[in-house]
Amino acid sequence: MSASIHVRLKRNYKAFNLDLDLELPGRGVTALYGHSGSGKTTCLRCIAGLEQAEQGLVRINDEVWQDSERQLFMPPHKRSLGYVFQEASLFAHLSVQANLEFGLKRIPRAQRRVDMAQATELLGIGHLLQRHPHNLSGGERQRIGIARALLTSPRLLLMDEPLAALDSKRKSEILPYLERLHDELEIPVLYVSHSQDEVARLADHIVLLENGRALASGPIGETLARLDLPLALGDDAGVVIEGQVTHYDAGYQLLALQLPGSQLRVRVAHAPMAIGKHLRFKVQARDVSLSLQAGEHSSILNRLPVTVSGEIPADNTAHVLVRLDVAGNPLLARITRYSRDQLELHPGQQLWAQIKAVAVLA
Repeated sequence: MSASIHVRLKRNYKAFNLDLDLELPGRGVTALYGHSGSGKTTCLRCIAGLEQAEQGLVRINDEVWQDSERQLFMPPHKRSLGYVFQEASLFAHLSVQANLEFGLKRIPRAQRRVDMAQATELLGIGHLLQRHPHNLSGGERQRIGIARALLTSPRLLLMDEPLAALDSKRKSEILPYLERLHDELEIPVLYVSHSQDEVARLADHIVLLENGRALASGPIGETLARLDLPLALGDDAGVVIEGQVTHYDAGYQLLALQLPGSQLRVRVAHAPMAIGKHLRFKVQARDVSLSLQAGEHSSILNRLPVTVSGEIPADNTAHVLVRLDVAGNPLLARITRYSRDQLELHPGQQLWAQIKAVAVLA
């Protein structure tokens, strides 16, 4: 049986009813995404056993934590999971090392899959071990909290908006460490967030929640590009693509990324990366313009041949959202209705998408 997470939960609350049936990947990062009150944290708490669904099945790969039909409910302390909250909640009277050892000592030595050296290196906290929590920044405290959760060698890591309490500078500091966890650990992660950019950067799979139900569940690239979901209507709507590095221009600090399944390339302002490496990037719909011809002598470096595949009205009545196909990869463009009519856009039409290199989020 391939690795998978099966979560089936039904529970009635005053504000809403939780009713989910999800089959999720047993590896990588799955984002639970939605507005406040959509059921994201409630779902996480039921998976952790902190709340009990009246009807429920929670199976993590080959281990069952709840099965209401068999009257099975494993208490939270017996579930092999790590839980990271918005606040790290470190023990103020203990050093960083002692806080980490608290998590490590919960697990018998023979069952440890993550050791102290690995956790401290992954989170970049080796130089903080002798400090106390009051001498740490918010981002440093959160990295300690994540390391402590990892040192329990969990079969599943739950992260409930771990960056929500941080300012933009601290978020930018901690995101690279979360990407390292994604790349270097095999522990599956359920990641709660209401930030689409955060989700686009970290997640492989996304579940869109609304009023306790799943509107959609699928791979991040396909799901963000769907015009039938509210994700496409927001100002931060866009698509996620993973390209392969084919060239780096050190003089101009530009990466060239080859799009999947094609010879087309996108140039991105970015730090150096090795040839052959893969880099995920997001192109926001508002940063894509359309033209009937491939413009020359322009400051816009990325000009890609595209085919129109669909269109919907945007949340702003002066705008439309256009879905495009770029050699098998989806792309969204937010343009005015006036521009749509001037270009006479229609499904199957071939034209050019233009994207500034500085606008690509990588």
